[in-house]
Amino acid sequence: MTRPLTGDLLAELLAMLPGDRAFSSAEADDLSVSSGQRRLLVGKGLLRRPLPGVLHVAALPDTLDLRLQCLALVVPADCVVTDRTAAWAWVGERALAPGDHRRTPRASVFAPPGRRLRNDLTDSGERRLLDRDVVDLGGLRVTKPLRTACDQGRLLTADQGLAAMDSLATLRCFDVPELVEELDRFKGYRGIVQARQWAPWVDGGSDSPFESIARKRWIEAGLPRPQCQVPEVAPDGGEYFIDVGLPGELFGCEYFGEEFHGVDDEPADGARLEWLRTTRRWSLVVARRDNVVGPRQDLEQLLRLEWQRHRSARPVTP
Repeated sequence: MTRPLTGDLLAELLAMLPGDRAFSSAEADDLSVSSGQRRLLVGKGLLRRPLPGVLHVAALPDTLDLRLQCLALVVPADCVVTDRTAAWAWVGERALAPGDHRRTPRASVFAPPGRRLRNDLTDSGERRLLDRDVVDLGGLRVTKPLRTACDQGRLLTADQGLAAMDSLATLRCFDVPELVEELDRFKGYRGIVQARQWAPWVDGGSDSPFESIARKRWIEAGLPRPQCQVPEVAPDGGEYFIDVGLPGELFGCEYFGEEFHGVDDEPADGARLEWLRTTRRWSLVVARRDNVVGPRQDLEQLLRLEWQRHRSARPVTP
């Protein structure tokens, strides 16, 4: 007879698994936690499956060390972690494509010349890598942030490429001039024109992938180069931060994602916007996911129209 799926049973299953490190599906089998039970724990948000065949309890903080533990369980020692998986290793979930945190992408790795992995855990191939492109992290070889940014800017879509380059720039391992110069070595490579177009706009101050894409819509609307996370005074004397803005113009854009700007947050969000607009005199465009990406995206148009209105409303200096 099947036991009911009570909270006590879930806690009992979780207690059977390692609570301080990543582990493999094979180890979980050895500990008598079946694949069906693991799926249940993942579905309940108690376990995470960052890579095929790799799990860890959800309570563990997302750190570089934990992500390297996960990769070490599936990546052979003579291979190099590359592309979006390398970006994930460096900066975590903010390097993933929208929705990727809800699925289990295979690890992107590149093997030595003449070798190609064939399994369900990794995507592999061959690539020219210089010694200076790769770093050893506890026995795991990973492309450095600069090389990873070059690859992501070339090989992803323009939206996701800028977001990925922004996320890697937060590490402060390279600056924009270094990125632009490094891309010169990829002349003739796939996607290099796109990477060169957007590399000068990279900004490590961006707080999320959607903020990066919202800033890209701003640039495409032809507005002046903005600042990320513009500080502004709050009613209590503290600070608010406007996602993308021109502090000298008091013009900005706020991205309201579902995670931090849901129905329960509407009163606080409304009060904040009212203060910024009426007391501090900001012109603000508020964007949600559908405004930024997808078939109904219209943020570029919204920004252009609000900018025109904002500029026309400014008093003329004699």
